[in-house]
Amino acid sequence: MLTHLDCTKCDRRYDPGQRLNLCECGAPLYPRYDLERAAREMRPGHLALREPTMWRYEEVLPVADPEDRISLGEGFTPLVAASRLGALLGLPRLLVKDEGNNPTGSFKARGLSMAVSMARVLGATDVCLPSAGNAGSALAAYAAAAGLKAHVFLPRDIASLFVAETRAYGAHVETVDGLITDAGRVCAEQAREHGWFECATLKEPYRVEGKKTLGYELAEQLSWSLPDAILYPTGGGTGLVGMWKAFEELEQMGFIGPDRPRMYAVQAEGCAPIVKAFAEGLDEAPLWEGAETHAHGIRVPKALADFLILRALRASHGAGVAVSEEEILQGLGDACATAGLFMAPEGAACVAAARKLKAGGDLAPEDRVVVFNTGTGYKYVENLVQAGWNPAAG
Repeated sequence: MLTHLDCTKCDRRYDPGQRLNLCECGAPLYPRYDLERAAREMRPGHLALREPTMWRYEEVLPVADPEDRISLGEGFTPLVAASRLGALLGLPRLLVKDEGNNPTGSFKARGLSMAVSMARVLGATDVCLPSAGNAGSALAAYAAAAGLKAHVFLPRDIASLFVAETRAYGAHVETVDGLITDAGRVCAEQAREHGWFECATLKEPYRVEGKKTLGYELAEQLSWSLPDAILYPTGGGTGLVGMWKAFEELEQMGFIGPDRPRMYAVQAEGCAPIVKAFAEGLDEAPLWEGAETHAHGIRVPKALADFLILRALRASHGAGVAVSEEEILQGLGDACATAGLFMAPEGAACVAAARKLKAGGDLAPEDRVVVFNTGTGYKYVENLVQAGWNPAAG
């Protein structure tokens, strides 16, 4: 049961039921729940009988009435024991959380299912966001299912498949010169002008609640324990901070203890603001100039939640890790050839980061390591070919 919304930076608290985006101070808002009641109703024996989607954790999600859920079957994705890939990397306990099995082919389905559901509950008729591709198609799909109008703003160099898919769901699509930050400025201007509900990363309180179910699923799939380390491709970082929020809630409910995985934010060398800020001991990440990587999902030069990401990395004794374009392609090849997983380049970046962290002694053979593949690689073929990918080369 949703009780209120909290600011992640100041002490302001808001009553539920309001159509809100950010706190008055400009920081993201987090939904809070009656966790004592949730703990009574979410016992493992009860959960095992529920539908295999993210909605199995309904007591800690903001949509009160099941009739208000806009669902296409998102969540409860496989946690794959990638033993051959793990052996190659020197990490025999390697697991891959494969989000490519979600509707629209990526983890974005979780957050946008939740955001669109709440937007409709709160009376919105139009929703919008800037996107590097997957978020736009997910917003468009869930808006279509909800009977809302979606407006999606994409960088002009985005792969044509993403544009076609998003338009196919009936969304209005506008391409913008520059990066996702430039698309975000145009989106925010039009949202203010037309009164649309903005669903950009952490600019509304509910998308993170869909993403936090990643943390609940990991705990449940690992018999109410957590891995030693999590490698997560980090652009806006909603999934990483969402999992951190989930672990806090799970501990408060008595499902897990105080131990946490080491959280590693994986970025590309051509766009690594979190890695740089972490290394320099900063609390926020300055804008990354000249961002460039074919892994467009992590081509985010400035994240609204940078302070939350950095806070989680430090509290967990994790780090930021940057990998090259060549290492990303090698990671993709390794995942395909040894695990049968055609990953998105963002997921392949995590494979590359796992190799780098193992070589540096940050990961040990006995560690249970979870690598996140955030989407299917099929939607990225155009990006990969442009980056020099040649599957025939083996």
